[in-house]
Amino acid sequence: MSRSLRHGALAATALVFPIAALSACSAGNDAQTLQVRPDNAATAVDNIKIQNLNIITQPEADAEGPAVVAATLFNDGTKQEVVEKIALPGTGTTVKLQAAKGKGPLVVPAGGRVVIGGKNNASAVIEDGRKAGANGNVQAVAFTFSETGAIELGAAIVPATSFFEGFGPSALPSPKPTPSTSASDSASETPGEASETPGEGSESPSGTATPTGEATTG
Repeated sequence: MSRSLRHGALAATALVFPIAALSACSAGNDAQTLQVRPDNAATAVDNIKIQNLNIITQPEADAEGPAVVAATLFNDGTKQEVVEKIALPGTGTTVKLQAAKGKGPLVVPAGGRVVIGGKNNASAVIEDGRKAGANGNVQAVAFTFSETGAIELGAAIVPATSFFEGFGPSALPSPKPTPSTSASDSASETPGEASETPGEGSESPSGTATPTGEATTG
């Protein structure tokens, strides 16, 4: 092969990569279309796709309070899917589901999607957040859909900080009340002491009645 032909072949090879990159961009950001695994857990079973799955805990590692499951659910089918249950196998804890409007089942419409987690979205709350696991670990999450059935995949456990702050638990733990036993005891004893004082004062006039009586007798 001549030198000019070799240069031409190299130039043609170099053009393949930009074209492939442009084709990927035109396909959109859908991870299934790009065949690229996203940073967060994702899977597809039949018409259901689950993306951006995480378990988000309290922002402080030692804080008590709920955790949440955050995910985006896609339904590419022609029938709506109801999320009947979300469970964390092996933890012995329950996940409380609530639709975005607060009433009715958690429905993924046909050809649509549902976002779980974040303001004005559906929610999946783990009431005892510590049972979800430690930050940095991976916990299995099992979804049960009305049509597709069960789908299980692993979710990273992350604190509600940085990017995840807006998707974390909406009900932060309230501070524990400080015991005030000494204050309550002193408050309860004060009225008792005050009530005894008038009693002593009432005896004093009766005690002084004796001299008065002696004066009368004399």
